[in-house]
Amino acid sequence: MVNLASDSIDQLFHQLHSGAAGLHTHTARRRVAAQKRKTRTPSRFRWEAKLLINQFRSPLMLLLILVVILSAFLGDTSDAFIVLVILLISALLSFLQELHAGRAVEKLLKMIEVRHQVIREGREKHVPAQEVVPGDVVVLHAGDLLPADCRIIESNELHVNESALTGESFPVAKQAGVLPESTPLHQKSNCLWRGTSVVSGTARALAVHTGSATIFGQMAHSLTQVTPTAFEAGLRSFGYFLLRITVLLSVIILGTSLYFDKPFFNSLLFALALAVGMAPELLPAIMTFAMSAGAKRMVARKVIVKRLSSIFNFGEVNVLCTDKTGTITEGSAKVYDVVNTAGKPDPKARLYAFLNASFQQGFSNPIDEVIRALPLKTEGYEKLDEIPYDFIRKRLSIAVRGEAGNIIITKGALPNVLAVCGLYLDEAGTEQTLKETQRQQIQAKLETYSREGLRVLGIAFKYTSSSDITHQDEQEMVFQGFILLEDKLKESARDSIGRLEKMGIAVKIVTGDNRFAARHAAKALGMGSDSILTGQELNSMAPEALTVRTAAVDIFAEIEPHQKERIVRALQKSRFRVAYLGDGINDVAAIHAADTGISTNNAVDVAREAADFVLLENDLEVLADGVHEGRKSFSNSMKYIFATTGATFGNMFSVAGASLALPFLPMLPKQILLTNLISDFPYLAIAADRVDEEQLLRPLKWDIRLIRRFMVVFGLHSSVFDFATFYTLFFYFGLRDAPFQTGWFLESVATELVIIFVIRTRKPLLRSKPARPLLLIALLALAVTAWLPLSPLAPALSLTIAHQAQAFALVGIVLAYVVTAELLKLWFFRSVTTNAQPRA
Repeated sequence: MVNLASDSIDQLFHQLHSGAAGLHTHTARRRVAAQKRKTRTPSRFRWEAKLLINQFRSPLMLLLILVVILSAFLGDTSDAFIVLVILLISALLSFLQELHAGRAVEKLLKMIEVRHQVIREGREKHVPAQEVVPGDVVVLHAGDLLPADCRIIESNELHVNESALTGESFPVAKQAGVLPESTPLHQKSNCLWRGTSVVSGTARALAVHTGSATIFGQMAHSLTQVTPTAFEAGLRSFGYFLLRITVLLSVIILGTSLYFDKPFFNSLLFALALAVGMAPELLPAIMTFAMSAGAKRMVARKVIVKRLSSIFNFGEVNVLCTDKTGTITEGSAKVYDVVNTAGKPDPKARLYAFLNASFQQGFSNPIDEVIRALPLKTEGYEKLDEIPYDFIRKRLSIAVRGEAGNIIITKGALPNVLAVCGLYLDEAGTEQTLKETQRQQIQAKLETYSREGLRVLGIAFKYTSSSDITHQDEQEMVFQGFILLEDKLKESARDSIGRLEKMGIAVKIVTGDNRFAARHAAKALGMGSDSILTGQELNSMAPEALTVRTAAVDIFAEIEPHQKERIVRALQKSRFRVAYLGDGINDVAAIHAADTGISTNNAVDVAREAADFVLLENDLEVLADGVHEGRKSFSNSMKYIFATTGATFGNMFSVAGASLALPFLPMLPKQILLTNLISDFPYLAIAADRVDEEQLLRPLKWDIRLIRRFMVVFGLHSSVFDFATFYTLFFYFGLRDAPFQTGWFLESVATELVIIFVIRTRKPLLRSKPARPLLLIALLALAVTAWLPLSPLAPALSLTIAHQAQAFALVGIVLAYVVTAELLKLWFFRSVTTNAQPRA
């Protein structure tokens, strides 16, 4: 038995047949294969077969199939066969929609797959998370997710976020060692747990447990539960609402049919077929296809969707919080200069900054990459030790050995570097005591450089006799000067922010930079530069005051990592739908808290894992494109919901009335299911329909009250024309049974097909052009409907037209329906306030 905390590293290596050089390639390959078998990941065939079976798992569908089978046993074989064929075709269409969507998402997720650095046969390589196996030596840096339960082999200032397991919000210090196995989980400082993340420092660790054998795997059910999006919650509520209405009216219709002594099985089959036919059973497939189509359009615009349902959240966003580095600025900073305290170029400070950036290994970041690009060399210097950067100290220290002896070089945020300095170098390069006057002068220079749009870091040093350094060595250092970085604003930033604001999205910059740099950026972007809230001010504010203040402020400066989440929560309390864009460890909590979390493809693992969307290009213009596509997916989905709710309520109400007034069934079960099948065909193309630009200018939102109101208004309108059809067919033409049922079948299908084009736009019908596939499929469905009563299938479907006048009357009713529906639509949406509209 492996004891993760109490066995020595050598014991663990022996038990796992591994070593400091990691696993042999062949051993690793066998373990990967065994691990995949053990996790029982379903094969593609099994997953697709399960998806197909799920199309028949709804209670109404199962009950209808049972009744159809009973009906066949009682002798009504032909009708039972026709109904089963229609049901199979409907289920197959839904299956194909979801299958196509699932495959599309699978391809997208592979593009942003999290990979881990492991050592095998002494060589470092990157492997997918699922291929990390027991015995692997994992190399960890800041921002990495833990792929397994591990034992630390060696570490340097390692701090880990274990909040997912322990609830502890502060990073936990970790180091190599041996502890009793009985030590509580949160005190096992020599162990690392799958699902947690490295905040700062570096380490090498031995993977011991993977998959379901990890602590995370044993708690997976509770830890991996995903909070439903607002759209998902609304859709679920809407589904229950429709189900209640459908069941209630079906029971009433069944009772009415039995009361008038109609055959029991025919009446039961009719009621069930009506329930299935009127229920929006294609809704899950339509939603999935709309989301996957949106995801494919988004990847073309360089946005990858990790969670399909988040697309609808994107459509609701009305506030975007973003850092300025890389999104507002070019993200490709360069060293403007390295100067001394007098503001003059300093070659020695430049070299020390280069050494610090070149030797550090704790946290890969763009600033160090830029400084490393300076035309200097590390020859003559040897790295001794390192205190990695973290977001509390905001500085990085390196110990090196050179000709002058051992030197500690520290760089970082200027106030944090200045805080550990007791001396400074004057213009002549002489060490002087750092008094308050000099501190104020240095602060004044910081303000001056920041107002010029430069990012300012501090650089300090001191000599030491030790080869190993700790936090205690970061004191009484010599302030050497300023590292000035230039990161120009993107030329597109101002236009991108303007575009987002035109789309009803307020942009708020949340940055750790000082207030002067933030004010400079705000002025350049034309934002409210006088409206700035600093981290220090934020800390002193009550929650209620913060909620009011965040709504009014556009620039947040000198913000600590934990304050970013507070800003997001405060905005949400003001009922804003918040998107947060971040790419660092310090952004993870805010990404989690936001309604829509966004990261970039070059972000740290933990930030990409937390996000709902990953931008392949760090640009607000790309984000605006993503919001546009999210709103388009939302709008197209709402088209189906509006159309199906109006038709559902209208047809159910009509059938309930007809069942009371007519001595025969107004439509046969097979005809009801056929109506549903044909009218659903055009919705296969609804996800790719055009959306009027006017409908994409404002954030969208789910509004169940508006949907209910639409359902009642348009349902009653539909029923008026159903009753007009009943009166014309039964009382005027004197038709019964098959001719009557054929007339209502034709009118029902035709009105359900044309209503799509009425409600797909808020404009007058002829001023908005539908997508070609939608138009062609609808015309084909209409042609098939008109052909069926004249086709060889007509006897089997019990369809027949009594005379030509019946057809002309139905055409007139449908035309009148279109005209009045168009007028009703224009009145309805004009009467709805802007705030209550989910744009359809």
